[in-house]
Amino acid sequence: MELIAAEDSARFGTAKTYSRDDVRFLLRMVTEKWKIFEKDLSRPQSALASELRETANAAHHGEKFSSDDTYRALDTIERLLTVIGAGDEAEAVSRMRMEHQREVFEKQTRNRLAREAQAVKVSGMQAGTAIKPWREVVKPHADVIRGQFSAAEFAADLHAVANGRATAPEYLNPREFFARTYLTSGLSDLLTRALKRLSGDAGASPVINLQTQFGGGKTHSMLALYHLFSGGLDIGSLPQAVQDLVYASLPSAGGDPLRSLNVERVTLVGTKLSPSQPLVKDDGTEVRTLWGELAWQLGGRQAFDRVAMADATGTDPGGALDDIVRDVVADGRSVLILIDEWVAYARQLVGRDDLPGGTFATQHTFAQHLTETAKSVPGVMLVVSIPASDSLNNGGA
Repeated sequence: MELIAAEDSARFGTAKTYSRDDVRFLLRMVTEKWKIFEKDLSRPQSALASELRETANAAHHGEKFSSDDTYRALDTIERLLTVIGAGDEAEAVSRMRMEHQREVFEKQTRNRLAREAQAVKVSGMQAGTAIKPWREVVKPHADVIRGQFSAAEFAADLHAVANGRATAPEYLNPREFFARTYLTSGLSDLLTRALKRLSGDAGASPVINLQTQFGGGKTHSMLALYHLFSGGLDIGSLPQAVQDLVYASLPSAGGDPLRSLNVERVTLVGTKLSPSQPLVKDDGTEVRTLWGELAWQLGGRQAFDRVAMADATGTDPGGALDDIVRDVVADGRSVLILIDEWVAYARQLVGRDDLPGGTFATQHTFAQHLTETAKSVPGVMLVVSIPASDSLNNGGA
């Protein structure tokens, strides 16, 4: 600290006192003295500190943060803490991030209810006689009644479930999940389409875009797909409504229709993947792109090697990825690809051509290529979540 203070005094003519407890000072050390940390932090990883340094300075100067800004800051903090091995602290920030999501959801719900109440007044209806209190319509779960409701209920996390990191059995266990999931008409339609497509029906929808507002159930719908095709699931253990839907969708399957399906599931979550920070697999392989991760999940290192050059250069894999998917199907398996929060990933590429994940333009090419692959190969289904207020073609997001 004394050395930095002396350098600043020589450069700026002012003497300052620094503290090891000053987060901005610590972030400055990581970014300006990167050579000291280069054995522990790659340049993309140190970029997380650069982003947080700007965030800390903005907060110090009293700048206002939107809910999206807050979520981004918490996510970046969690990523940096994970990189430096501060697991407990990263978990604490993760809980803060989920609590923030819950608060945003509650605020949006309050605003919606206020608008609906105003609409009732305008139409001349008498509040209390036209609409029943919610407690008379639906009975809360026991944990809500006891006041022990977990904020995580509002933060469905496909990445955590797919990697076995979810703690709530309602999300992690397929039977628990469906026991607490109401099959809306929209969710029923989605599951029906998926059952038909993944059973080989070439006429069923190959590509589905789940486009709803925040809190609209995109991730929950993806979890329903993920769990329904988990393999080895005894249909008799599921709620009657789910059983009826499966049998109606696959009337000629006979026996247990779910056990007749062999589905390879791929989960890509944009808020858990970074275009600037490659994923390091257990064997040391660095996966830099979405297509590299997709290939890895479909066939491990052997499949990844077929797109390794495209992954290393951040360019679209072309026919190599198409061949991987076709080989999986030829082996008697269907392919379900779930891409959540793609916009959150792609917006980080805007205006950049120096990131391992490729360029923003390449994301467009890959998206078009992937949808064409899904359409052309029966037994392959692609489900993507795009926020209704955003898209890959909207405002550079």
